[in-house]
Amino acid sequence: SISESQHLPSMTSLTFYNPELTSYFAQPTAYAIIVLFLALSMGLTFSFGNFMRVGDASLEWTFFFWHPWIYMLLAPAVGMKLWPDEQRTGTIELLGTFPLSTWSAIIGKFLAGATVWFVALLLTFPIVCTVNYLGDPDNGAIFSGYIGSFLVCSTFLAITMLVSACTRDQVVCLIVSVAICVIMVMCGYDDFTRELGKAASPSIVEAVTSIGVWEHFRSLNRGLFRLQDLVWFGSFIMVCLLGTSAILSAKRA
Repeated sequence: SISESQHLPSMTSLTFYNPELTSYFAQPTAYAIIVLFLALSMGLTFSFGNFMRVGDASLEWTFFFWHPWIYMLLAPAVGMKLWPDEQRTGTIELLGTFPLSTWSAIIGKFLAGATVWFVALLLTFPIVCTVNYLGDPDNGAIFSGYIGSFLVCSTFLAITMLVSACTRDQVVCLIVSVAICVIMVMCGYDDFTRELGKAASPSIVEAVTSIGVWEHFRSLNRGLFRLQDLVWFGSFIMVCLLGTSAILSAKRA
């Protein structure tokens, strides 16, 4: 929440970033999500991913492959509290009395949520150490995979922020956000598009695939820094944040 002590002559995104990040780690929410992410990502890597048997030095299929599936469930759990708390307590109206733009609050809160995921990804360093110990991997491709992974979770976080601006109920925000993220993961998944292709025209399949994250995530996962992928992720995140700004500005008015 926004305290009255933050009512300063000049406010920036940092004003919201610091207390929002502190609130994540002052409660067990962030720790629980980070631990769950680590358990799922590492567990899937060594079980279904067959890391030791496959010998996937790039971590493309054994480790990074599972990230979108995990994010579609956990990323909304990080973002669902971003705006419902402010709306429920009435502090969203208080923003109108502050000498700052709504955009500053949006960026600050979004970066706080993204930092939680950055920490979670950073804590997966043992898998990188392991693959370097066991073989001679392309660390550039692994680094690219991390960038792709972070962009996917940031995209899902931006979607959750947009949804959270529309409701005061965190549970509703969580359910709707998870549903949207699941759709984005399924739409670009090969098995799903293959089955869809049997019942729909190629143009429909292409349109459905275009809203999925897999095509853009996979290229980064393979070490390919394509401008179109970075533009796609950046544009999607920006559209969600602009949508959030429009909704909040309308509520302030």
